[in-house]
Amino acid sequence: MATFGRIIRKPGRRKKNLMKASGQFSVLQEISLIELLKKAQNTRFGKHYGFREILDSENIVDSFRTSVPIFEYDTIFEQWWSHLLEGDHNVCWPGKVNYFALTSGTSRDTSKRMPVTGDMINAIRNTGFKQLLVLGGLKLPQDVFQKSLLMVGGSTSLVKKNGYSEGDLSGILARKMPRWVYKFYKPGIRIANIPDWNTRLDRIAMKARKWDVLGVAGTPSWIQIMLERIVEYYNLDNIHELWPDFMAYSWGGVSLAPYRSSFEKLLGKPIVYLETYLASEGFLAYQHRLDCNMQLVFDNGIFFEFIPCTDNNFNADGSMKDNPEVLVLSEVEAGADYALLISTCSGAWRYMIGDTIRFLNTDNYEMIISGRTKHTLNLCGEHLSVDNMDMAIEWIGSKFNIEIKEYTVAGIKNNGYFAHKWYLGINGVDVDANVIRDQLDEKLAELNDDYRTERSAALKEIKLQLLPVSAFYEFMRQKGKEGGQNKFPRVINQISEEWSSFLVSGKYS
Repeated sequence: MATFGRIIRKPGRRKKNLMKASGQFSVLQEISLIELLKKAQNTRFGKHYGFREILDSENIVDSFRTSVPIFEYDTIFEQWWSHLLEGDHNVCWPGKVNYFALTSGTSRDTSKRMPVTGDMINAIRNTGFKQLLVLGGLKLPQDVFQKSLLMVGGSTSLVKKNGYSEGDLSGILARKMPRWVYKFYKPGIRIANIPDWNTRLDRIAMKARKWDVLGVAGTPSWIQIMLERIVEYYNLDNIHELWPDFMAYSWGGVSLAPYRSSFEKLLGKPIVYLETYLASEGFLAYQHRLDCNMQLVFDNGIFFEFIPCTDNNFNADGSMKDNPEVLVLSEVEAGADYALLISTCSGAWRYMIGDTIRFLNTDNYEMIISGRTKHTLNLCGEHLSVDNMDMAIEWIGSKFNIEIKEYTVAGIKNNGYFAHKWYLGINGVDVDANVIRDQLDEKLAELNDDYRTERSAALKEIKLQLLPVSAFYEFMRQKGKEGGQNKFPRVINQISEEWSSFLVSGKYS
């Protein structure tokens, strides 16, 4: 591998395709790293960390890992990306960054701002087209080029700042699609720009009869609500009565499992499901075939590294320990969970995005998204992190002058939609649980854009129950986890039934 890095600097696309076909994914990854380093060697970041020297080293990958530290969002934003907002050029990637994608974060800002360069937009577009080619395995209608693709995400409206624009990644990509794509793209820019979700849904329902939809893409909770609205609007038995050639649905970021049964009740015949891994940081993975799981994109502007999700590398709260073990693709094992580090053509370098993945095999490196490094409540795309929860609970305690010693939250189904059920441990204080619930809900919406959006969509209700702190401690005692380093889980989904049964029993003082 070391010798390879010194010999091959810029292989052609044909050679890359041959490497991919023959399973040389580790080689493709080293090529990707070399290309990233060469492109960014004259940036401030590249000069600071000696990219030119790394490229001249005997082992480029090892030299890169030794020379460049691991970054989390707060650190890389404070040290590097914040300068982009001031209009600086050539910071982490050549040129000026004109777009920033807003995404829920764990910092104290409402959202993270992820730089989106022109090279990243091209990379996302290229991977998106490859995903579309997978549909070639289906029996497509003869008039396929007269069909539409309905893509439903956040509002495509962008906010113009001083020298740049920011908003949902879908809004950035919608403005950078090739002109010919607009013929197929629905609901169209005008409707997609509508910021209010329900108003946008109404417009989609009104226009749906005019579209001949082949495929749909979007978050499961939003798509389910949209299809229900359309079926109700036209008094249909199922969506195929309106769109008879609807044959594929693509989604990413959340599990489809909770939605699938209710989703399929809206269909008149089976469709194909295609999972993708499109994040604000880049298009990281997609299904290369209809009969496989996702595979990371190894040859399109992203270099991956992997931190094993073990106690040696992460604290109990999911925060990373100093000097964690970091692996490259050739070193991973099937069945283990890894936190992702990415270096990209948007100027992210050894950046830990917070997601964890699990490889299902090491032949084709098929994988699934297995979770987050920190506990997250994500039933329908709300991406509520423990950090968001901690800040909101701290704020509630200060506002009401109460001490909340323990808390936990469960995600539950609620009349076809979803709800959060909060449990707060408070002793000897007479407070109105409904008032606390409403204030907590408002604070979380302030801290997290995705949560705010889902509160008007699939996350229909917030429930809250006040408990004596002893309830938390007694539950842990009965599970044999009293004292020591044991902590009550902040998100209790995996043992929610056990927890509910315990509370019903009343076996706590």
